Amino acid sequence: MNYYHSKYDVLHGTSYSEVMHLARKEYATVKKLTKRQPYVRSSYFAKDKVFLALFWEHLAQKHRADRKYRLQYYNCALDLLRHSTLTPATLFSEADKNTMLPRFYGRTKQGLAFCVQVKQDKRTGRKDFISVFPEADRRKLRNK
Repeated sequence: MNYYHSKYDVLHGTSYSEVMHLARKEYATVKKLTKRQPYVRSSYFAKDKVFLALFWEHLAQKHRADRKYRLQYYNCALDLLRHSTLTPATLFSEADKNTMLPRFYGRTKQGLAFCVQVKQDKRTGRKDFISVFPEADRRKLRNK
């Protein structure tokens, strides 16, 4: 499997609030660049927009400790979405036949593996950044 090597490291902080502050700061810089919904342009999707708002809704549904670990990879995830041209592993939603879930794999500057998931609507072509998580969690879930 090919990994995109990000130029960023994980966001450092000892508590959820410290990491949230740093992630929101990065989100604010992206949000300033647009009038409406914040987005990044993705190299893989031929410079199409990948919207970021759905990530925060998805994150709010997670447990507080899990949120911290996901937020630590936020800068790396945005870097991967902007610059990666590697082909993702694509999952197809059984609940909604019009939804594809491409998963991109990357490594931080220190070499920690992570996964970025994007939700893509087949009919409209809209792409939303849903989630980022350490890849080690995926292996634990598969072994259970």
